[in-house]
Amino acid sequence: MPPPPPGRQVYRKVRDRSSYAFALVSVAAIVEADGETIRNASVALGGVAHKPWRVMEAEREVRGVTVNEKAGLARVADAALKNARGFGHNDFKITLARRTIVRTLHEAAA
Repeated sequence: MPPPPPGRQVYRKVRDRSSYAFALVSVAAIVEADGETIRNASVALGGVAHKPWRVMEAEREVRGVTVNEKAGLARVADAALKNARGFGHNDFKITLARRTIVRTLHEAAA
């Protein structure tokens, strides 16, 4: 197997109760930061569709964002979820995913 990409790897799984094994939302991120600035990142979402997927929009938007720049991290999450749509019963997942993306990227870059 190839060596892992540079950067810190973080996986965050948000679930309804600790007894449930499945995630309502999960975010996996590998973030390469240069001091306070994010140089590169890989981001994947789970629990919000029929299979996990990489979020290329977030990966493009995150480059150059400062770790503690909450507005910048929020823009990344907005880019990742710009085409998201709920189906009534799961609309809450969009907000939950947005918050989880921001928190996971912040943790991985810190």
